[in-house]
Amino acid sequence: MWFAGPAPQTSPIRHGLLRPGFHLEPGMRVGLLGGSFNPAHAGHAHIAEVARRRLGLDRVIWLVSPQNPLKDARQSAPLSQRLASARAMAARPAMTVSDVETRMGTRYTVDALRALKARFPGVRFVWLMGADNLATIHRWRGWTDIFDLVPIAVIARPGRLAAARTAPAARRFAAARLPSSQALRLAGQKAPAWVYLRARLNHASSSAIRAAANPPHS
Repeated sequence: MWFAGPAPQTSPIRHGLLRPGFHLEPGMRVGLLGGSFNPAHAGHAHIAEVARRRLGLDRVIWLVSPQNPLKDARQSAPLSQRLASARAMAARPAMTVSDVETRMGTRYTVDALRALKARFPGVRFVWLMGADNLATIHRWRGWTDIFDLVPIAVIARPGRLAAARTAPAARRFAAARLPSSQALRLAGQKAPAWVYLRARLNHASSSAIRAAANPPHS
């Protein structure tokens, strides 16, 4: 089962939205890469850089979530550690790591996007995600609203091509998909609009890194 109805705003927006920790000008093309980053790894950096280059973005903001509602909080490192790991991986031009979701008090991506669009009118936001997220985004609260709020770029991830092609989101928004040759136009498109970007695959994953750091006892 997957829910396609509209999602009312569920999180109170705190005054921290007035001090987001970064400055954006109208007309900027800004990619938003959300995630737990538990920890951040080279795969995240790969997605961010591919999107920056292929979409012609002025900046990519890594949105480090307070806690993914779909994941077990007991397996998450403290926010400070996850921010530090993201900053280490995003240490390159045009990359910004942010805790703005914590500042705003939002729990869900759809609420964060609504708040950022209201705070920065005229900025051309693009939501960035790996193909693994496209395969499961229909489980997110307000996922159809997310597609209607901002253009979306999906970057190839290992072993996810088939699942991404047949995902409920890919089927529902099939008519809104742009060919990859038009990726530079995406930020200026009216949502819903999305593109699938093939790129050299990066096999890093947070779960594999955590498993290697905490091997099971024999």
